[in-house]
Amino acid sequence: MAALSAACLWAIASVIYGLLGQSIPPLQLNLIKGIIAIALLLLTILVSGDLLPTIAPLPLGLLLLSGAVGIGFGDTAFLAAINSIGARRALLLGTLAPPMTAIAAMIFLQESLNLNAWCGILLTILGVAWVVTERVVDTGDIAPTPQWQGIGLGLLAVITNATGSLLSRAAFTNANIAPLWAALLRLSAGVVIILIWAWFPSRRDTAFSYPYWQSQRVIFASFFAAFCGTFLGIWLQQTAIKLTSAGIATTLMQTSPLFVIPIAMFMGDKVSKRAIAGVIIAIAGIGLLFYLK
Repeated sequence: MAALSAACLWAIASVIYGLLGQSIPPLQLNLIKGIIAIALLLLTILVSGDLLPTIAPLPLGLLLLSGAVGIGFGDTAFLAAINSIGARRALLLGTLAPPMTAIAAMIFLQESLNLNAWCGILLTILGVAWVVTERVVDTGDIAPTPQWQGIGLGLLAVITNATGSLLSRAAFTNANIAPLWAALLRLSAGVVIILIWAWFPSRRDTAFSYPYWQSQRVIFASFFAAFCGTFLGIWLQQTAIKLTSAGIATTLMQTSPLFVIPIAMFMGDKVSKRAIAGVIIAIAGIGLLFYLK
């Protein structure tokens, strides 16, 4: 349930981030959502009285590195991809993370992949490719496609988020860390990376000026998206990773493209049968990769 809830919340938040991205650049938007989520996590920890446990240097370092890579770089690339190709396709590209993780584990950890696993990887790649290469004209969510810059940003987000998830899972196997604290540590590391990135001279003039805060609608949307997608989403993600096997958690958390389809249709986006079929094929491939591995 935690993994499915996280997927649903990410779908909702991604659509809102797509709307906010029309007025807020990806780096600043990532910083805003990170700060809001950290404040909410700190408040929750204070209310619950969940004290910081003693964490060994190795799992602590893995969690911080996970946040720096997955949130600092990965989420910024993901928000930029949403601006270019829309929330629906950006989320669908995220289904490539499990196959990439499996292939990386085979290369670097000498884990074996049987025929079923390779069929699952192929299905996922075909499902994603079938959707992102579809040419769609006159939609409210995205421009005519394919847009290779947006797809490249989406793939970068996939790689960095897959790396972040792998590091987070490694941290949990080496220490007993509460999901709340794990989410807070990852977010804090991500925000630090964003602040360093934003402090470069080429970005400093725009990174800390917020004319968009003059709109109450933007303020409310930013808070709501951060609450759903970052605060609750990452908390539920860490809970799922801790309590469920990596394969099941990863598969269920990649169902966001299914949740975003009715939202996109409600907002006037034309979703073709090919797009729906491609999403189902991609998620079926993930299930085949893990359940019959």
